[in-house]
Amino acid sequence: MPPTLHLLATAFILLTVHFPATEAVADLPEFREAPAFRNGKECAKPNDDSTIHVAMTLDATYLRGSIAGVFSVLQHTTCPENVEFHFLATGRRAELRRTVAATFPYLSFRLYHFDTNLVKGKISSSVRRALDQPLNYARIYLAELLPATVRRIIYFDSDLILVDDAVKLWNTDLNSHVLAAPEYCHANFTYYFTPRFWSSPNPRFSAAFEGKSPCYFNTGVMVIDLDKWRAGRYTEKLERWMRVQKRYRIYELGSLPPFLLVFAGNVEGVEHRWNQHGLGGDNLEGLCRDLHPGPVSLLHWSGKGKPWLRLDSGRPCPLDGLWAPYDLFRHAPLFSDS
Repeated sequence: MPPTLHLLATAFILLTVHFPATEAVADLPEFREAPAFRNGKECAKPNDDSTIHVAMTLDATYLRGSIAGVFSVLQHTTCPENVEFHFLATGRRAELRRTVAATFPYLSFRLYHFDTNLVKGKISSSVRRALDQPLNYARIYLAELLPATVRRIIYFDSDLILVDDAVKLWNTDLNSHVLAAPEYCHANFTYYFTPRFWSSPNPRFSAAFEGKSPCYFNTGVMVIDLDKWRAGRYTEKLERWMRVQKRYRIYELGSLPPFLLVFAGNVEGVEHRWNQHGLGGDNLEGLCRDLHPGPVSLLHWSGKGKPWLRLDSGRPCPLDGLWAPYDLFRHAPLFSDS
């Protein structure tokens, strides 16, 4: 090889080794600024007794749903300035903080880093890849991530909207229980675990429900007493079942079964109106579904299909139109006026 070409080849190799190409990171979605929601005269000033604490996760994939959820809470809550949001994120926190602050300039919120190392080696593959993401397990660590001054929390998934006053859910009497949620006792409870879980050679697994009347509940809407959670070391109990799952494969549905194993049969029931779930369809096909009979305070697009994706594709389900008014996503103009 001629000396000049040799030098050029060497320089190219050095550039390739020392200056690798950086992976492009997509910009976060942009949103319109929400109106300012103010307290009425009947509202107490925000303090430890009057503040409603709401926890949600934030990431680029579900950010549009999270923003719609926040908007719906503020719009329907009698004293919106008394709501404080606690957001959990794994990365891009500075960008996420700017997005939330620009969309809701008057919002009281905190943003926490969820360290994915907390669940490293504990997550098993499930029926849908989205269920395997570390942030899906962040709800297990709320008691550790939030300050001790936060003694109760409402946890909301990022694919729901509230159409009622959050204070009604906040005021749920948990009695002696750690958490409250709508229960669905007609559901086939055996469906949430593998045959190995129920088989007689391993009775120690199914013994978790001995002496209980376990019912399915959806973990996308929960009221949690964080003081009782911390005192009972419930994070450790959930992690223990995650380790069992890694070894024996006793369920298929992400972060839900550990909650059922630890809490089912020991949940303070809440009216079904507070979680009209399943609107995203099943976890495989994401087919359209109807509302359950009865009143509605919260609409939840749990399952594969998400309303913003179906609306953008031009193939929405009938109920996706109920989510659309809360969508603050700033769509690109249809034509240029330049």
